[in-house]
Amino acid sequence: MSGDGSNALQILFLVAAIGLIPALLFCVTGFTRILVVLGFIRTGLGTPTAPPNQVLVGIALFLTFFVMAPTFKEIKTTAVDPLMDKKITQVQAIERAEKPLRQFMFEQTSDRDIALFMKLGDLKPPATRKDVPTYVLIPAFIISELKTAFQIGFLIFLPFLVIDLVVASTLMSMGMVMLPPTFIALPFKILLFVLVDGWNLVTQSLVESFS
Repeated sequence: MSGDGSNALQILFLVAAIGLIPALLFCVTGFTRILVVLGFIRTGLGTPTAPPNQVLVGIALFLTFFVMAPTFKEIKTTAVDPLMDKKITQVQAIERAEKPLRQFMFEQTSDRDIALFMKLGDLKPPATRKDVPTYVLIPAFIISELKTAFQIGFLIFLPFLVIDLVVASTLMSMGMVMLPPTFIALPFKILLFVLVDGWNLVTQSLVESFS
């Protein structure tokens, strides 16, 4: 009977863990930053449906796996494998898996955002990283990720904005005020993005931004 009860608890834990995977993917990895930046690219180009949402999410997902590979490998080595070999308990596995994720989040989170949520939670200023609760670190990490994504998005928008301004001023000087500037600027923005190998540059910048 005890064996059946243990197996039932393990199945329940597994189902709960699977249900938390999407939330963890959004909250404690680089998925948010990557997806937001890819959305900025699409908006900057002026192509609201190309690439489609499914493609952007797929790209963001696999780039997230690439960026998080060292962290996931450490979690597998220190937490998952010992748990499968029944060398540690589930609680110990969670604690071990939490450490690499916290380390990753600390590396990407600004002290200002951590201080903000410590203040909002009426907590004392932390002396070390261990004093920062995970429930404080996660929202601070998300805010920092959004801030970084918008900074990268600003840099992405600049060349596209220049093209829009040049096309708009050219059309006005020619008296073609009824012709939408965005319609004329679109092929030039796509051409610029292709000539500079934009996807390569953006991918490289995104991956290096996590270093």
